[in-house]
Amino acid sequence: MASQDMGRVAMISGANRGIGNAVARRLHADGYRLSLGVRRPAAFTDRSGLDGGAEVELFAYEAAEPADAQRWVDQTLSRFGRIDVLVNNAGIHRNVTLESGSEDDLDELLAINVKAPFRLIRAALPHLKASGSGRVVNVASMSGKRARNLAVGYQMSKAAMVMLSHAVRRIGWESGIRAVAVCPGYVRTDMAGGPTAPPRDQMTDPDELAGLIATVVGLSNTGSVAELLVNCQYEHML
Repeated sequence: MASQDMGRVAMISGANRGIGNAVARRLHADGYRLSLGVRRPAAFTDRSGLDGGAEVELFAYEAAEPADAQRWVDQTLSRFGRIDVLVNNAGIHRNVTLESGSEDDLDELLAINVKAPFRLIRAALPHLKASGSGRVVNVASMSGKRARNLAVGYQMSKAAMVMLSHAVRRIGWESGIRAVAVCPGYVRTDMAGGPTAPPRDQMTDPDELAGLIATVVGLSNTGSVAELLVNCQYEHML
């Protein structure tokens, strides 16, 4: 096991692009050692912002594969000896409404957006407790807080992520675990779009969002933030 005075270790799923990649680069700059879970490590060729300084390791992680959660946690422990932060960022979008879309699409949404982070948290929980200041970040969505369109399947999955975060806070509180549900609106990534989306230059900058996440992760145990809502548009209900 690594000595407890070594740098803190963060596991980040879906770190190859978008929000996950921005969070990886920010935490790396802050001195975290990184265990990055990506579907195809060989295809992860752009290491901008991840070279030099703290150690970075890539591990194959397929959110749809149940066994991959425990495997990735075990690999992280073998490599770094500890886990201090878990960022559940990997997710998908499928257009499932009450009038369209298949149950197969709904099953896929729930498998990737809900069951996968549930498995990772369950596998990492003993080690986050051992940290004494473990942190869990669930990248949900504003769609988990309200219904502005008909995509109820996606909304259900993200609302479940929010509740999962609260459950982690409850079970891990006495062991120093703090969890936050990050709920952004439109973020300027390759996944953002749609007929109601604002112009890309008006969307939230992923690096700015990553900075907010890093701030929350870095708070002491007495400065817990349960939900972080970040929006590029005005909504009178929130």
